[in-house]
Amino acid sequence: MMDQPTHSSASGAHPIVSPTHRSAALAPLILITDDEPYFREIFSLKLESAGYRVITASSGADCLEKCVSSHPALILMDVQMPVLSGIETVMKLRDIPDMKHTKVIFLTNLGEPKLELQGADRLYARQIGADGYLRKTDDLESLVEHVRIYLGT
Repeated sequence: MMDQPTHSSASGAHPIVSPTHRSAALAPLILITDDEPYFREIFSLKLESAGYRVITASSGADCLEKCVSSHPALILMDVQMPVLSGIETVMKLRDIPDMKHTKVIFLTNLGEPKLELQGADRLYARQIGADGYLRKTDDLESLVEHVRIYLGT
């Protein structure tokens, strides 16, 4: 068996992990919040195949609980959910000190299909406390690309 290259620091030697071979433990955690099981499953499968760790929540309340216990790097949040909408959930999320700066992208079936008018939707998302939005009808490669951009990975 070949030894892994290591990096020495004051706290000891650590294996060097290539970005393309990062372990699941080092991959950013993404929380997908959607009341529709189909969207949770398809987005989870796509993001896991791209190397991310994924957990899901089926409601706004479930999302808030999982945020406190798991501290995701990014939340993909459905806008229209029963009881506690994505908008209300983000507003509550921003009141939690450890979650104030967690990146949130709205997932919506709404949104302006015309590219030149999407700026208004992005501005609205930011005013609410989200970092942006994606239409659920966008292709899955676009979803992964946006996640990479928002996470800087």
